[in-house]
Amino acid sequence: MNFIFLGPPGAGKGTLAAQVAVSYKIPHISTGEIFRAAIKAQTPLGKKVQAIIDAGGLVSDDVTIELVKDRLSKEDAKNGFILDGFPRTIPQAEALATIVKVDAAVNFDIADEAVVERLSGRRVCKGCGQNYHLAFMPPKTEGKCDKCGADLYTRDDDKIESIKHRLEVYRAQTAPLIDFYREKGALVDVDARPSTDKILAEFEAKFPQK
Repeated sequence: MNFIFLGPPGAGKGTLAAQVAVSYKIPHISTGEIFRAAIKAQTPLGKKVQAIIDAGGLVSDDVTIELVKDRLSKEDAKNGFILDGFPRTIPQAEALATIVKVDAAVNFDIADEAVVERLSGRRVCKGCGQNYHLAFMPPKTEGKCDKCGADLYTRDDDKIESIKHRLEVYRAQTAPLIDFYREKGALVDVDARPSTDKILAEFEAKFPQK
């Protein structure tokens, strides 16, 4: 099956996508992964993306769509895929519809307050990079890493002002896709609040493997 995963930052899309990819034997494709792979391979499109990024610009819809089209033509995507981070806008969704049929747009439904709690509680070790969460996975000693003892810090992306800004951008740019796919009868809502195991069980019930 061909899936699109929609949802705000912190909804857990990437975590579930990794599990679904294994369970359904289909690739988890993020736009970041596509960009990195194209740049690493130094394809003509990859060189174009690198030049845009090096100049501090944003990769245009046209270039992004070409990269996605190329990625979806690969052998491992023949039996299905999960697109994560694409489409981000209605024009991208309309372009995607000319390339491939989307079986379901899975919307990870979660309130903004829950996203703020999830992301603002994250802490990262300055030494080894280990992740913690003040509510869900706290360190044994406050402010210190269990593994190496280094200080923990809050990433700029996880500061409340930044989270709220990211949510505003998401709601303005990407949330209209929810209505777009709902009107097409392709939207499936998934409650993103429970544990990943429970969400995966709900997902597998909604999309039984053939």
